[in-house]
Amino acid sequence: MSKKTIGVCDENIYDALYREHAEKICYYLYYKYGDMEKAQDIVQDSFAKLWVDCAKIFLGAAKSFLYKIANNASINSLVHQKTILKYKQIPQKRYTNESPEFQMEEKEFLQRLNAAISGLKDGQREVFLLNRIEKKTYKEIAELLDISVKSVEKRMRLALLFLRKKINTPL
Repeated sequence: MSKKTIGVCDENIYDALYREHAEKICYYLYYKYGDMEKAQDIVQDSFAKLWVDCAKIFLGAAKSFLYKIANNASINSLVHQKTILKYKQIPQKRYTNESPEFQMEEKEFLQRLNAAISGLKDGQREVFLLNRIEKKTYKEIAELLDISVKSVEKRMRLALLFLRKKINTPL
């Protein structure tokens, strides 16, 4: 029998697929999206979907099926996070010695900043947040996103130009 006709419903075949591909898919997702815990969850979900659809999937197509399911789940998760980020508010301090005028200006600035960050292109926002919030170096970001350091520099430069223009103050 060829790989194209062998199904994956057999527990031994399924187990062999898991041992061969689970760790590789997990690291693929981690390097692509930067969250190991989320990557492990998505790998588990991908293999669960493979088991549910095992009668429809042949051994020769199982690897591509798993990568496709895992990648799509990661993209869906990122889109969900983007939506959350869009509507998330930065918590305000309850007590302060600042004047009400300063507090109002600060609140307006934070709203403009959040709106501007949400308006960045995905790649630019990702680089900006990784560098400025998570304090990662350009080299670390390049390795994480599987792009060159020059690409990271360009995305950061474009993000800063966009933010300066949108907020009307130097960052």
